[in-house]
Amino acid sequence: MELDSKISEGPIETLWDKHKFNLKLVNPANKRKYNIIVVGSGLAGGSAAATLGELGYNVQCFCFQDSPRRAHSIAAQGGINAAKNYHGDGDSIYRLFYDTVKGGDFRSREANVYRLAQISVDIIDQCVAQGVPFAREYGGMLDNRSFGGAQVSRTFYARGQTGQQLLLGAYQALERQIATGQVKMYSRVEMLDLVVVDGRARGIVTRDLVTGEVESHVADAVVLGTGGYGNVYYLSTNAKGCNATAIWRAYKKGALFANPCFTQIHPTCIPVTGSYQSKLTLMSESLRNDGRIWVPLRKGDKRPPNSIPAEERDYFLERKYPSFGNLVPRDVASRNAKAVCDEGRGVGESGLGVYLDFKSAIERLGKQVIKERYGNLFDMYERITGEDPYEVPMRIYPAIHYTMGGLWVDYNLMSSIPGLYVIGEANFSDHGANRLGASALMQGLADGYFILPYTISDYLATSKLAKVDASHAAFRESEAQVACNTKRLLEIKGTRSVDSFHRDLGKLVWEYCGMARTAGGLQLALEKIPELREQFWRDVKVLGTGDELNQSLEKAGRVGDFFELAELMCLDALERNESCGGHFREEYQTPEGEALRNDAEYSYAAAWQYRGTGQPPAVLKEPLHFDYVHPSQRSYK
Repeated sequence: MELDSKISEGPIETLWDKHKFNLKLVNPANKRKYNIIVVGSGLAGGSAAATLGELGYNVQCFCFQDSPRRAHSIAAQGGINAAKNYHGDGDSIYRLFYDTVKGGDFRSREANVYRLAQISVDIIDQCVAQGVPFAREYGGMLDNRSFGGAQVSRTFYARGQTGQQLLLGAYQALERQIATGQVKMYSRVEMLDLVVVDGRARGIVTRDLVTGEVESHVADAVVLGTGGYGNVYYLSTNAKGCNATAIWRAYKKGALFANPCFTQIHPTCIPVTGSYQSKLTLMSESLRNDGRIWVPLRKGDKRPPNSIPAEERDYFLERKYPSFGNLVPRDVASRNAKAVCDEGRGVGESGLGVYLDFKSAIERLGKQVIKERYGNLFDMYERITGEDPYEVPMRIYPAIHYTMGGLWVDYNLMSSIPGLYVIGEANFSDHGANRLGASALMQGLADGYFILPYTISDYLATSKLAKVDASHAAFRESEAQVACNTKRLLEIKGTRSVDSFHRDLGKLVWEYCGMARTAGGLQLALEKIPELREQFWRDVKVLGTGDELNQSLEKAGRVGDFFELAELMCLDALERNESCGGHFREEYQTPEGEALRNDAEYSYAAAWQYRGTGQPPAVLKEPLHFDYVHPSQRSYK
């Protein structure tokens, strides 16, 4: 199989405009002849379904939540990047492009990143027109704040609820299309297989989560906007329902999975409090604008934070990175937090925490200003911990958050299976080895509103698609496979719960393929994961039946996929003998403890190909070329 990114030659500044002009169009009167399936209703899926419906296509949109409004995009807090340069502080499309390529540790495609920076300015206009209540300055202009990895203020925000407000905008647009009949919405329905006919994606097989009914849905193209796979770690900032089943089933039907080891650790998460905690809670990166991160200078110092004088504190990010201070990128902040805790200077009962202190900001700006900026985040922290962050510093520690890996896509956002498009966090395309804060919302909306609607028309206009219905053998075969998997899980009748297996898998992956990795640890994980997976398929206990609402069954299917994905993640991490962004191999670091890349051998995207049960996957390599932002040792000092 050849990897063709479909990026044409020419100046990067005009590449997207030229590419759009060369795409074939579907006549407005003909759009109603095409059916498109969109799986996922978050910012990427919801905006795509709404826009495709507005254009006149017949759209079927699926989500496993009870409403599109429950998509995990609602949890994004801090903001969305755009190169508007309202502050006149030196920002530009090129600087956003530069910061993103550098922030991703030179492991992303330049063309994709430049397009994202270009489109960012249109996203803000779109969302303002929808009524998204972005924060504004006294004169009425939209306000901005800073985020990690940038020295300018380019992040638009709505207090600590940016994702929720943006999702409401996309949701309104989606509901309008549902009302007109252009979009048919399927809630509480989960995709369990992709159907490929004559080498092209032609539909999906789903299970109704309420009734258990298995059903086939036929389309001319399929779009996956199903988010990331962070829940493979069990404890993450993702909602409990977030899973990788849609993209994993597509991988097993021939879609390439790129860079699975590139997972992001977010530095500002509320620390773990117990062995049976079910998930972690994120504190927005925006808090690092006004909060100062520190630990005691002395090991084992257990005094209350307000009792430790300034001269006995180590503001370690400000000390090590004077240019960026507390606003270094997430991977850098996370590794440094882990390092000081490993030294024995961590805070809290477990010692796995650092302080995020707002005392200086409150004294400088006043409590009311801090409340206006972060009030809901402070309230959430106090509800969870019982501590008032206006009076004592927050305690934070890194946690799994975002996944930069995902299904491989070309410049048109099409996977290696013709007719299968992948958008938002579900693809691998824009962030390289590390995502800068406030860029996830930007990518999701860029893909859904401004890229996919152009590129999918080219496929539909140039493809001769045979008439297919749900009686086709490929659909019947997929339905039978889904039924077989369900029956197999229900018939095991073992002794252990699904969650107990998921928890053990998460500990393995966090220990050996988490914030730091080694060759020995990864090899050990590759031995232990298959053993645990075999035990899962022999001893898991799934209660209930398959023809009813059964959350135990839902989770079991998803965890079964996580076992296989975890193995691929560790294999990918073992094959990449370098450190870059979120992939930190302890054997490869500078004397200062920073990630040490190997551009001569690993400047590529690793795209893994499924080769059947019991067969090792094959890896294909897409070379990465840097003509504008030349790779260098990343420095934020």
